[in-house]
Amino acid sequence: MDILQLILVLLLVAVMLAALARQIGVPSPSLLALGGVTVALIPNGPRFTLQPDLALALFVAPVLLDAAFDSPLRDLRRNWFPVTCLVIILVALTTIVVAMVAHWMMPAMPFAVCLTLGALVAPPDAAAASAVLGEINLPHRLLVVLEGESLLNDASALLIYRMAVAAALMNGGDKLHFASTLGLVLVGSIAFGIAMAFVFSELLARFPDAPSSIVIQFISAFGVWILADRLGFSGVLAIVSFAIILSRRSGIRMPAAVRVPSYAVWETAVFVLNALAFVMIGLQLEPIVMRIELGQRYEGLRFAGMILLSVIGVRAAWMLFYNGALRTLGRMLRDGAPGWMPIPPWKGSILGAWCGMRGIVTLAAALALPDGSGGTVAFPYRDVILLAAFTVVIGTLVIQGLTLRAFAIALNLESDDTVELETRSGRAQIIRAAIDSLDSFDDDVAGTIRAELISTLARLQGESALTDANDFEYDLRTNARRAARESLTHLRLTGVIGDESFQRLEAELDMIELDTDMRRRW
Repeated sequence: MDILQLILVLLLVAVMLAALARQIGVPSPSLLALGGVTVALIPNGPRFTLQPDLALALFVAPVLLDAAFDSPLRDLRRNWFPVTCLVIILVALTTIVVAMVAHWMMPAMPFAVCLTLGALVAPPDAAAASAVLGEINLPHRLLVVLEGESLLNDASALLIYRMAVAAALMNGGDKLHFASTLGLVLVGSIAFGIAMAFVFSELLARFPDAPSSIVIQFISAFGVWILADRLGFSGVLAIVSFAIILSRRSGIRMPAAVRVPSYAVWETAVFVLNALAFVMIGLQLEPIVMRIELGQRYEGLRFAGMILLSVIGVRAAWMLFYNGALRTLGRMLRDGAPGWMPIPPWKGSILGAWCGMRGIVTLAAALALPDGSGGTVAFPYRDVILLAAFTVVIGTLVIQGLTLRAFAIALNLESDDTVELETRSGRAQIIRAAIDSLDSFDDDVAGTIRAELISTLARLQGESALTDANDFEYDLRTNARRAARESLTHLRLTGVIGDESFQRLEAELDMIELDTDMRRRW
């Protein structure tokens, strides 16, 4: 009961902080993490120790699946070069620089342990990045690159982390054998995710009712992660490949009656998980600090601060170097840089350098380091690494997250119309396809539908100036629907119809309301 009460309190705090973040115009993850720290500092406040396996499965798996399901695969293919540089080169560079700084500040710390720390703090977290970037209008290409980075770099960083942990704990073992298995992990994780996508897409097609389908969707998110972990694969790679393939297979086969509530449930679930995750990050402060001896806390905080500065500095240096290198290459080549090496504007690179928030993956992976319980070998310098990882997470979320919106406004980066133009073009094409499907029918019903579609297409193409008429029609439909709802309520109150009939008619009016809103766009 105490755990339930704590979760309810944390959820209430998270919802209130998210609402406050929207009111004052700051990214909600930053305010949520800061709120968690504040709660942790309250005397006799709630205490909660995050279990590593639970954190990765509960928070990372569904959030990562949701982000990967909506990933713009076409745009990622078009921008594969900048995304690959961020996912591989920047992750490796951050890992090495952080390891060197850690070894310089603590010479007694083995370099394998330093590499573990570097791999922990290297990847910007998918949940943090998606939550922050979703609240800021950015140029489409920059947004695609940053979201692609946040989606894929966890895999590369966690592979390095896995190898570094084994090297730090292994004494004279077969390190070559372990390193050789990493390639199999990479290939096996992707293959496993793809195979599971085919299995679950067939399973989802057999459940046309929304409740069963949504339950299976959540089972797939947790199940794929748990099975991949049990088989020794990367849960991140498995979930990403699973979601990308599933989104391409299940879209056409999923009826609207399932898709609409599914999206609503997933949006709510991801919000809840993000909110609880970022608040719980802050609640880890006291358990981490209390495990470090009093005399060593200053040195630990100084060490953590240097790691935070290193993480921010490496990203800024790489983004600016990348931009400058591409511009130099473009000047050296007569025809300019190739199309697959797009040169980003300086303002975009500067903003991208500041989009390096870390989140739950960094802290959960740090907590997953062996603590010596259950007969396992304790990981060296575990508490110092936890403090450094926590500082990087909170520091980037607060320092970068709280200033990101103002930074973007100061740079005057405006969102382009790429998505809006594609949406308009696609809307016109699907209406033409609907009109063409009626060519073989010549009755009055087909004529009525065809005339309505042709009128909609003309309005979309600007061939008919019906804006005022369209608004008038919308107002008329809204007033008619309002009158219908008032009549329905009266019928229920007077006992003319029962509750079951009321609920059916209310659902029908809800669908009419959604249709009216769509008519205004079309």
